[in-house]
Amino acid sequence: METTNTQLLAGKICLVTGASRGIGYETAAGLARLGAHVIIVSQSHERAMDAQQRINAELGKDAARYYVADLSVQAQVNQLAQDITHDYNRLDVLVNNVGGWFRKYNESADGIEMTFALNHLSYFLLTGRLLPLLQQGSPARIINVSSDAHRQPKGIRFDDIHFKQQYRVFSAYAQSKLANVLFTYELARRLEGTDLTVNAIHPGFVKSQLYRHFGLMTPLVNLLADLFGKNAVEGAQTSIYLASSPEVAGITGKYFSDCEPQDSSPASYDISQAKQLWELSEEMTGFTYSI
Repeated sequence: METTNTQLLAGKICLVTGASRGIGYETAAGLARLGAHVIIVSQSHERAMDAQQRINAELGKDAARYYVADLSVQAQVNQLAQDITHDYNRLDVLVNNVGGWFRKYNESADGIEMTFALNHLSYFLLTGRLLPLLQQGSPARIINVSSDAHRQPKGIRFDDIHFKQQYRVFSAYAQSKLANVLFTYELARRLEGTDLTVNAIHPGFVKSQLYRHFGLMTPLVNLLADLFGKNAVEGAQTSIYLASSPEVAGITGKYFSDCEPQDSSPASYDISQAKQLWELSEEMTGFTYSI
């Protein structure tokens, strides 16, 4: 369901994390083609500048702007939010898209297992820091890019959130994607009665850089992605749809795939787990939401 109305987002300001390549880039470019001013966030200065130049070359010099931040590092998330708040007086759409997985156990600069730090805590902290701007832009929309991998775990491993006892790359990734959905649903509950909506999405099995850390299985996984996976443009469509379509105005606390609402896993509807995850996230980031 590719949107073609080039004025749908005219005058809107949209921020996309992990937007210098892959699904993130195609999301940012797609939103810009609908008339939005897009803010590209990437940890790579070179890739971010290239993405900005490509979008601006197609759509005009003010279509895109970029910021550089490693969102696994909480100090950089906080600085990014401060910079955005200084440079803009509102935000209409936030797409938390950045993510990855790591073949070997690795910790962020804050001493947190890298998958959880990047894939979940960056969503939690950046959204919270930018909430006042989103409230200024209301009705505003938040889109959290998750994955059907969230269906694998039966719950969050609160007794070993870092997977220090036995690190498994896919289990750590799947837990972070479940955390995305739990966070989405809990935030939707806390924003009830406001003009801010928040939804999670599964982009599909997409040919992307995500699959470069499978070790000996990497060639096989990449072959399957090439044969059966979506391309990045196709993978971006659900995020673009949720960010722009009048059809989903006011829709919140849902999980979407292929531009349609879907049931997420039973574990994702566990309100007690969502609240426990929220409290843990506040503790791990030192940030408390004002809602």
